[in-house]
Amino acid sequence: MNVQKVNYQKELDKILGRLEKEQTVPKLLLHSCCAPCSSYVLEYLSEYFEITVYYYNPNIYPESEYTKRILEQQMLISQMRFKYPVSFLAGKYDKEKFYEMAAGMEHMKEGKERCFQCYKLRLEQTAKTAAECGFDYYTTTLSISPMKNAQKLNEIGRQAGQKYGIEYLCSDFKKKNGYKRSVELSGEYGLYRQDYCGCQFSYESRKKEKIKE
Repeated sequence: MNVQKVNYQKELDKILGRLEKEQTVPKLLLHSCCAPCSSYVLEYLSEYFEITVYYYNPNIYPESEYTKRILEQQMLISQMRFKYPVSFLAGKYDKEKFYEMAAGMEHMKEGKERCFQCYKLRLEQTAKTAAECGFDYYTTTLSISPMKNAQKLNEIGRQAGQKYGIEYLCSDFKKKNGYKRSVELSGEYGLYRQDYCGCQFSYESRKKEKIKE
């Protein structure tokens, strides 16, 4: 049976159109994986929301990479100019949770079940934080990447939102040349663009690819 794919960009357009008509500025907790991916999303969504960027990525390896990414994120927020306020919130670097989640799936290729469980780990924590802190919506920058499964991200995001009682803002940020714009903004702000997803498994996989090149 074929599962009909949803156009999440069209769904987002409807929500943004409604907000413009209502002339309201809701509070959005935006999970970010890195500064480059967040650049376009912040440029886009800060026209409609008061945003708090939530950096919760226990999958990042090694710790020096985690530190580098979090500093780049904070630097980008301080340099960009927004219509509505954008602030920053750091989550806990509880990498043990990631390795517990990945147990038994270490040798899976990227884009499979281990990655989906990683989405779930990060989105559930973001949804929980958004609900506890009184946000109106939450979402993630992850769908901007051509390597990420937007269908799965939105399914997991909505499920986590239902679990914690917070509305998930559907997205497919790679649409409307979102990924291309993120590359342009990364150049404008001199952002560090990593060449692997972030976890130890993607790091080791990329290292093997480099040896072959």
